[in-house]
Amino acid sequence: MGLMDYLKTQFLEIIQWEDDSRDTISWRFPDQDKEIKRGAQLIVRESQTVQFVYLGQFGDTFGPGKHSMVTDNIPILSTLKGWKYGFESPFKADIYYVNTRLFTGNKWGTSNPIMLRDQDFGIVRARAFGTFDFKVVDVKVFLKEVAGTDNHFRLDEFADTMRSRIVSVFTDALSTAKVPVLDLASRYSELGDALLPLINPALTSKYGIEMASFILENVSVPPEVEAAIDKRSSMAAIGNLNDYVKFQMAESMGKEGAGGGMAGTAAQLGAGLAMGQQIAAAMNQPQATPTAGAPPLLPTAAPAVGVAAAAGGIPQMLSPGDVANSLGVSEGDVMAALADGSLKGKKIGSTWRISKGALEEFLKG
Repeated sequence: MGLMDYLKTQFLEIIQWEDDSRDTISWRFPDQDKEIKRGAQLIVRESQTVQFVYLGQFGDTFGPGKHSMVTDNIPILSTLKGWKYGFESPFKADIYYVNTRLFTGNKWGTSNPIMLRDQDFGIVRARAFGTFDFKVVDVKVFLKEVAGTDNHFRLDEFADTMRSRIVSVFTDALSTAKVPVLDLASRYSELGDALLPLINPALTSKYGIEMASFILENVSVPPEVEAAIDKRSSMAAIGNLNDYVKFQMAESMGKEGAGGGMAGTAAQLGAGLAMGQQIAAAMNQPQATPTAGAPPLLPTAAPAVGVAAAAGGIPQMLSPGDVANSLGVSEGDVMAALADGSLKGKKIGSTWRISKGALEEFLKG
């Protein structure tokens, strides 16, 4: 072996990484104890960044292109090594290639329920999972905090290292955003986009990565919270109770008319008119005022329905059950109307009472 051949085996003249994998994030160039000679060529391809590390300290960083290892191109390394007038002798340094392309379809999820404070349901336990796309944007921070000195850092290692950290950042962002559980469980795509501006600053400063997309595929809450969400959805679907009652009465009259002919329809119309007249007449009559300390006026018995109720008069105060029976709806519908204020009532102890005037106003609305 000649002298030139010997020197070529001792020194690195061309440094490059031809990445043919799809799961490598960072890779340390295998120098095999060789030294880098002055003028050596460093080749960095698109979606690659090279970081020099000298004696455990970060040196120069190189982006895509062809770079000659001369003093002008390695100012930080020249300072670290103490070259005052440029270098002529070969040197050793660790060379890390970092893949800066976008890594897509990475899964994340909560291994344990996360605690959320919700304005509607109080403290709620929730589980969540989904996918995210990311890329390395700060090579030094990524090598220091995530990859370390690993000579071949792969995507599966990243998933193991980062899963709990990403969940932690997601939890903090969710708490900061104060997103209601109702939205959390129904607006996945919008929520992911809204959380990105809160998640990315933390990920970039702590780990040197940035998410291009963050997707929630599912959020699950305890059964009792699911039941409460279903109940609210049902109330929203019913909407205005007044319109709902009119629809129910019209549908009921249609069915009775089909089964009982005109006689059935006429009887229902007569009962309704009689009840309306009775309500109007009762509204014009003076009401007795209870004396101080006396209990409020309450009906002694539940009113009859239809024509019988019209004949016997309308009591001064009605219970939700009385109103429900009179209107042909469920007591839950009446309670919902009381809750949203469309039907006025007075709560006496644990019992609701509705006056004739409040019922008339509701029916007029």
